[in-house]
Amino acid sequence: MTSRDIVIRTLDFTGPARIAYAFAYDHFSDLCAAGASASTLTRPPRDLHAEFPRFAGDLWEDEWGNVWGRLDQFSKGESIAGAIREWDDLATYRWPDLDNPARYADCAARWAAHPDRYHLAWMAGWAFNICRYLRKFETFLMDVAAEPEQVARLLGMADDLICAQIDRLADAGADGVMVGEDWGTQDRLLVSPATWRELFKPGIARCCTRARERGLHVWMHSCGCMTAIIPDLIECGVSLLQFDQPALHGIEYLGREFGGKIAFWCPVDIQTTMQTGDRAVIEAEARALIDHLGRFGGGFVAGEYGAWEAIGVERAWGDWACDAFMAHGGRPAKRVSCRPPSTPLAPPA
Repeated sequence: MTSRDIVIRTLDFTGPARIAYAFAYDHFSDLCAAGASASTLTRPPRDLHAEFPRFAGDLWEDEWGNVWGRLDQFSKGESIAGAIREWDDLATYRWPDLDNPARYADCAARWAAHPDRYHLAWMAGWAFNICRYLRKFETFLMDVAAEPEQVARLLGMADDLICAQIDRLADAGADGVMVGEDWGTQDRLLVSPATWRELFKPGIARCCTRARERGLHVWMHSCGCMTAIIPDLIECGVSLLQFDQPALHGIEYLGREFGGKIAFWCPVDIQTTMQTGDRAVIEAEARALIDHLGRFGGGFVAGEYGAWEAIGVERAWGDWACDAFMAHGGRPAKRVSCRPPSTPLAPPA
């Protein structure tokens, strides 16, 4: 059974020979992940430090026209100025060329070289992730409350581009798409469940439908507590949820309520358990994740966070978790990575 077979059986609950693995760094992964190559389109040059003289950290502009800033050397920072500052800007806004087939030639070549792996495609995020940067995060949340019609218009435009990108990735040979949305705070959704269902769920369902029509699984990452919408995401057609903080939802609860309905990709919890540095505690949670989430003829992908240094966790502690996953979930017959050496495999933050 190849790595690709194991991942597909994990997602479809059809009895893989072992659990699936998607570890970071030089650890094993059943995945071969790739995304769109850089755009050849350019934007007019800007002197960002002159525009933002009070910002003391790194500044850069992304392909969407958003300005990003960061004060550390670990994270990607945050969008400090969105490309769409006024709603009138939408009339002349130039969307990225993510529908350009040439941007997926490298994906196709990479996946063709690794036919035994599951081909996972990174996407820039779906509509919430895209639009909260285009308008700037706090502005977008105010938009959701004050101008839902404009928000719906912007989301629809983003969904058009997402569906086009799904088509290009399917053409390139993807098996699934991975999106990051970050819907939760520590204890609830960023918006009310009712608002989420009215404004955001239709677009997610539309994009999931397009992915399914093209034979792709949908993998979705979210930080925070967004447990309230898991049934909705299952209904929309999401195949897997990637949680770095599974204990926030309750590992037993996830298995009891959603096991066999949707798969999970998790490391040992990065917010609580990994920080203990206690080998016995870390190994126990690795076993618990498999026992509660992977007992449905599939349903669990063991993961590893891709930036231990950013959260104060020693690399050796991550090794303990990976070893415990493999000891309890079955070791792969061939431990060869399709990543360049020392390249983290982690979902977009």
